[in-house]
Amino acid sequence: MDGDRGRPAFVLHEHRRPRHHFDLRLEEDGVLRSWAVPRGLPREPGENRLAVEVPDHDLDHLGYEDADKSVADTGWWEEHDRTERRMLFTLHGRDGAARYALIRTSTDWLLRRTLDQPASGEESS
Repeated sequence: MDGDRGRPAFVLHEHRRPRHHFDLRLEEDGVLRSWAVPRGLPREPGENRLAVEVPDHDLDHLGYEDADKSVADTGWWEEHDRTERRMLFTLHGRDGAARYALIRTSTDWLLRRTLDQPASGEESS
């Protein structure tokens, strides 16, 4: 959990080997649900990125770094809505907050930066 606030944590790992990519990990049910995002998080609203679901990781991966893996961003996340094929959520990271949708396709997931961005400094309880 994210400190004493009791909010679920997230981490974005940057991997440099074997191929450069990022892993988005969301704390849920005692594990880190994980997606490999080859090109990193979408930066602009409406932008999509491929997200390939990978096996869950232990919570000790939240701060894990080594010669080939570093923490690109970390913080907490909140879920807004979820169905079997879509999850809407906000990441509250070191550089601010951004809303995303994970959308299930027939083979993988799309990670989409949504148009409705949180106001500067917005926090939900």
